Formats: sequence, structure tokens, C-alpha cells
Amino acid sequence: MSAQHIIPESIKGNVNTALSYYPQLKDINLEFRFKKNIKKSTMQARPTFGSFLKSRKNRAYVILISEKFQIADKEFSTRHIPDAIFIGWIGHELGHVMDYQNRSKLNLVWFGLKYLLSQSHIVEAERAADAFAVNHGMEDYILKTKNFILNHADITQAYKDRIKKYYLSPEEIMHLVEERDGIE
Repeated sequence: MSAQHIIPESIKGNVNTALSYYPQLKDINLEFRFKKNIKKSTMQARPTFGSFLKSRKNRAYVILISEKFQIADKEFSTRHIPDAIFIGWIGHELGHVMDYQNRSKLNLVWFGLKYLLSQSHIVEAERAADAFAVNHGMEDYILKTKNFILNHADITQAYKDRIKKYYLSPEEIMHLVEERDGIE
């Protein structure tokens, strides 16, 4: 952990595990914050408003974590999901931060507008975040997160379909691992 990272005590271990896969983020200002509810999402990474137009090295990011999420008609506390699943979710959000770090100010503004207005851009952004996580060695966590969602009996088909539409499939993740490791 770094002095630039603000992490609630209840999730510090899991967040630090995910951060250990991203040494490039050691000196980046990151705040992990619980929020009552995030529409259509369990977690969300974004630049802070005040740092949006700063240089890459001076940007700050917040990763919002919904306190609860709905599966079918049941509500679950995000703090109580299995550690590996939580680490996978955080790893995916850190993939977004890595993506944002690679963008110029203007490109970041354009990216945000496209994310708000284009379904195909959402797919591109979410798949890129998964790819960053896999390329940083987090495939086991990402796969566990996908399998948790796709194989959980109480998760609605609509949510599973959303995951299938926007994110890398387990097969695509394994293909990225093979490419990364030079296995063909």
C-alpha cells in the first residue's frame, strides 16, 4: 500500500492483494469508497472531478463500491462476498484506472462522453479493463468472478446476459493468457 491509497479498513487486505498486481499504481492517488447504490454496477472507477484535466501523474481516482447488490430478489452485502470474487472485481476496476492512465486529457474526456452515449464503447471499455487485469496476471481472480456470476443459480438471467455482452468470456480470458504466456 502507498500513502496515495485511501482504503476502508474492512477491505484493505483484498484491495492490497489486487493492487499488488499493479505496481505501476503505487504512486497514483486512489480512493476506495463505499456508496449506498451504484446504478447497474457493483463497482465503478473514475478520475476525481478535480483531477480530471490534470497531467497523468497528478490524476486521482476513486473506485466506488456499492454497499449492497441485488441478485434476483435477494440483497447481498459487497463486504461479504468471497475474497477471491471481491479481489477480481477490484482487479477489473484497477484495469480501468490503468486504461485511464494511458489517455491524454482530451482523449479521457472523449472516452467519458463515448461511454455515456455508446453501447459499443461500453463493451470496448469493459473488455479492455478485463484485458488489463488478465495481462497483469489476475486471470484466476477474474475467472472466479465470472464463474461466480455466470454459474450462480440466484443471479438473474438478465444480469448474466449483461455480463456476457459487456465483458470477456472465460474462453477469451484463457486465450489472452495463452497469448501473454506465448502458448499457441
